[in-house]
This record gives sequence, structure tokens and C-alpha cells, in this order.
Amino acid sequence: MRTPSDPTSPLNPDLLSAISETIDGFLNRQAAMLEEIGSSDLLPIARQATAGGKRLRPAYCYWSYVAAAGQPSDPQPLLDVASSLDLLHVSALVHDDLIDAADTRRGLPAAHKQLEALHAERGGRGSAAEFGTSSAILLGDLLLMWSIEMVDQSGAPGLDRARPHLSAMRSEVTAGQFLDVSAQYGITGAASFADELDVARRVLEYKSASYSIRRPSLIGAALGGASDQLLGALAEFGSVIGRAFQLRDDVLGVYGDPAVTGKPHGGDIHEGKRTVLVLTALSNASDDDARELDDMLGSEGLTDTDVDRAAQIIESTGARAHVDGLIEENMRHALSVLDGVEMTADGRTALAELAERSVKRAH
Repeated sequence: MRTPSDPTSPLNPDLLSAISETIDGFLNRQAAMLEEIGSSDLLPIARQATAGGKRLRPAYCYWSYVAAAGQPSDPQPLLDVASSLDLLHVSALVHDDLIDAADTRRGLPAAHKQLEALHAERGGRGSAAEFGTSSAILLGDLLLMWSIEMVDQSGAPGLDRARPHLSAMRSEVTAGQFLDVSAQYGITGAASFADELDVARRVLEYKSASYSIRRPSLIGAALGGASDQLLGALAEFGSVIGRAFQLRDDVLGVYGDPAVTGKPHGGDIHEGKRTVLVLTALSNASDDDARELDDMLGSEGLTDTDVDRAAQIIESTGARAHVDGLIEENMRHALSVLDGVEMTADGRTALAELAERSVKRAH
């Protein structure tokens, strides 16, 4: 395996290949166990689900290690831990697609739809949809267990320092997801737009910012023996750029091109997501526009025309411009944090470039 050592291209082909090879190798080692049990139908779906994606979490982990300790002489133990974060991520995505009733992921059928198709192909008994749902829950659970096993088998030096961040990452994303669902169903007790925005910001932090960037960065830095000063700086950097990352996701959830994002047109409108973008629009809109937008959120049977109308209302309130401004502000803040702390030159270069790629993206 070639060492993925080019910090000017932190998602370079060598790193992406190394992550994919690490995940593939781990899944290969699970084949005998699944075959013995009689559950090997799960393996090709797990392979497909883990084959793509941005690989941002492993990359932030890898390059934060480099920021603390320099390039590893043997990258495999680090790659095992970093790659495990994508197994955790795919576990969450499998469950997310069930929660959101999303039929596609990255332009392909979601795991529960593939399992539903398997039921139909085999002429199974009972409901194909119920089989797909039940089996996808179990696949998501299995991927979570595998992500833990992958870490435990890594033998990475410094693993004891990283474990608290690994545990926090798993717990925070699950609790953050519940808060997101609670907000969607209106059971958080929020009595005003200000309260709802506070909830949305906490969802943004724990479901996305901390889980996507802050914790992966801290895991890598801890593996590399980072100083308390560097850990504190990367915690701030990760939280700030993580918020910008999710705010960009919120914009793409309304305005993204499905051909690029691999997600349905206006998915956040269909799902009734009360994101910072949407809540800002509801707060700024005229009474009539706010009522119309609120009525569309999560409504059954929305057409593309309805979604386009919702996007038009959001744009007209200045909410999209406001969120774009927050993204730029967070980006500047994050880069200033990197500039203000001692770390390796390679780490600083790679993390700054990763921050740019996290925020300035179309999918």
C-alpha cells in the first residue's frame, strides 16, 4: 500500500484507495462468519453501502494525526481506526434512510429497498417492505458493531487516548439524531422561533459538526499524541468547520441538483426538516409566505413545483444569503484557528484544504 502523503491533496487517490482497501479487507474477513450463520445476503449490500462517499471522516482523522505526529511510518493501524469511522457513518445512513423514508442513497437504491427487492426476488413470505425495514435495521446495527471491532483490532498506538472521543462520537450522533427527529415532530417543547433555532443549532452541532469533523479530528490527534493545546484548537476548528459543513448540507437539501447529490429533489422540504435555513426563512417571511412554507414542510404528495415554490420563498426572505454568510464566517474562523496553533506543516496544509473542500461543494 502506498503511503497517502500528499497534504496539498488530502483526499488524494492514494488515501482514498487505502481507505477502500482497508474497508474491503475487513469485510472480506467477515464473509466466513456470515456464511456459517447463513446471513451472507447482508455482505454485498454492506460492500455497496461502504464503497462510495466523501471519506471526509477518515481524512480528518488521518490528517489530524499527521498534524500532531507527522507522517506515519506504518499507516495501517491509523487507517484501520480512520476507516472504521466510515463504517459508523454508513451505519447511521442506513438508519437515516429508514427514518426519512428515503428510497435512494448516492444515486442507488437505499439498503432497505435493496433488501425489499431481495424478498421479492426470492418469493418471500409476508410483506417485502416490512422485511426490508427489519433487515436494514439489523444491517445498520451490524455495521456499528463492525466499526467498533475494526478499532479494537487495529492495534493503533495511542488508542486509549482516542477511545473517549470514539465513544462520544457514537453517542452524540445518536442523541443528535433523536433531537432532530423530535424537532421534526414538534415534541422538543420549543415555544418560539428562537427556541426552535436553538434546537436546530444543537442538532447541527451534535448530529453533524461534532460527528463529522470535530470528533474525527480529535481521534486522529489523540492517536498522534497531540498536546492539550493542539487538541483544544482542533476541537474548536472541527466544531466551527463542522457547522459550516452542515449549513452547506442544509442549502443543498433545498437547492442541490439530485444528479449531483444523489438525493431526492428538495429532500429537506419533503422530510419537513426545520433547519437553520428553513427556520430563518419562516422567521423572516411575510405571514402568508410563512404559512405557505410551513404547510409544505413534510406534507405528503409534494410535487417538484411545490418544492420549487418553497425554495423560492426561502430565497426571497434572504435566508439563503444569510446562511451563505454564516458559512463564509465559519470558514474564516476555522482557518484562523489553524494558523494560531503549533502543528506540523503537512497537517496544517491538509486540514486547511479539507476545510475548503468540506464547505465549497455541490454534494
